[in-house]
Amino acid sequence: MAVSLVEALADKNTKKAVIADSVQVIELEVADKGGLRGAAIKTGFATVKKIKPGILEAAVSQLLPEFAPAVDPFYARAREAGDVRGWFTKNADEIADALLAITDAKAERASNRVMKKVYSSLRGQAKLHTAAAMPRVADLIQRHVG
Repeated sequence: MAVSLVEALADKNTKKAVIADSVQVIELEVADKGGLRGAAIKTGFATVKKIKPGILEAAVSQLLPEFAPAVDPFYARAREAGDVRGWFTKNADEIADALLAITDAKAERASNRVMKKVYSSLRGQAKLHTAAAMPRVADLIQRHVG
């Protein structure tokens, strides 16, 4: 019987592996971006990483406690459908909205003006890029949750 992402993250080793794999997903998604928008994303991404090395690991670690319960209902429905990757791909916009509601709230409360400015400049395309990452997110969850 598969567990939820929230339950899987209770295990310290699983949580560390999910964080590492999540960082890899982010890196791959950014690397895949092309064109002028991709260049802007890559520049913003590099700026954030330069301002605070290790920020990806820290951000994922901080976001997981809120992301996991937001993603779990989607994962449960995807499991019931029998094709997690396909279901996440088909419902990517809805899942992206749920995740971005969390990051938007965090950005609103952030005190670092540079980080807020970078987030604000990238937010317009965030749903598109977050939705595009759903196949990799589904694979990550399946790998660690079952």
